[in-house]
Amino acid sequence: MEIACNVTRQVPLIAELVNLATTHWRGGVSVQPPAGEDLATAFAAHLGDRTGAALRADPDAGRHLGELATRLRQALLAERPQDQAARINAMIRRYGAQPYLTEDVGQPFHLHFHGSGGTQAEAMGGEFATALALVVDGYGPDRFGECEAHHCEAVYIDLTRNGSRRYCSAACTARAKTAAYRSRRHT
Repeated sequence: MEIACNVTRQVPLIAELVNLATTHWRGGVSVQPPAGEDLATAFAAHLGDRTGAALRADPDAGRHLGELATRLRQALLAERPQDQAARINAMIRRYGAQPYLTEDVGQPFHLHFHGSGGTQAEAMGGEFATALALVVDGYGPDRFGECEAHHCEAVYIDLTRNGSRRYCSAACTARAKTAAYRSRRHT
């Protein structure tokens, strides 16, 4: 199903934005989240040329991205499914997510959900909020989490078959396994 493919393209971008803009510990290292123009520039590097250029051209993009990242993090880490659904629904309304068909070069028509706002960040807000809704619909509300590795606040979105993901990256998985091994060896 093409919607699922579109979601799998959006999920890494959602996690990257949230982790870039809202975490103070990532992978065991203290980090200072970029803000303003620095945030827009850093996140634009993860986007295609046209989208990244549109984001960098907006003088308020960093502020809008920071607000979007905060809303996304709150939805991802909501404790109750009802709260998670309410936050995702609020983002869908806030960003005016509207479905439309598009044909990318070399791709068949597929569904997008850009927001109805005038900025690139607002357009992404609609698409990201809808992607989260589709993850909840297709995988369940328990597919979002914060990395369980020591000194890591990064979020992850788990699209694995069995929902077993607990870490934001392979590096944090390795750090956690190494720490557990060392702990067992010393007891």
